[in-house]
Amino acid sequence: MAKAILRTAGDRAFLHFQGKIIPALIGQRGLSLDKREGDLRTPVGGLPLRRVFYRADRLSRPVCTAGLPIEPIAPNDGWCDDPAHSDYNCAVTLPHPASCENLWRDDHVYDLCIVLGWNDAPAKSGCGSAIFLHLPPVSGYTEGCIAVEEKDLRALLEAGLSHITVEEPS
Repeated sequence: MAKAILRTAGDRAFLHFQGKIIPALIGQRGLSLDKREGDLRTPVGGLPLRRVFYRADRLSRPVCTAGLPIEPIAPNDGWCDDPAHSDYNCAVTLPHPASCENLWRDDHVYDLCIVLGWNDAPAKSGCGSAIFLHLPPVSGYTEGCIAVEEKDLRALLEAGLSHITVEEPS
């Protein structure tokens, strides 16, 4: 199992993996030991990689040596972020009766997107949803996910990354 560690230094974040240090973006409000839905924080703790999504109309299929499922996304793919709904923190088909994140976006943030195992075994209402490892947004921060450049994300998948540990700031 290939693991990376996410550490912060001031307002910057870095993934440490196999002797490399990769710049990363995290939630706009930093890290959280008590992740809550919509708090704009990245959760501290162990985040196993669950599966890989990609936009086949924009990118080539990624290579993943960790054996994760790799699935192209479609315009009707979403992720439920409504704590009151039974599909909370699960992939859904759009349109959906609850609030959902659309995975098929005009920007390129989810062109390559890895689902991270956060609040999913089972999901507890309000403890955070849709925590992904994805491509960087133009804003320079995420809503609670981790983001790295496409070349780095592909390299992580090819090297067999299977787990990220987000450390508490020192």
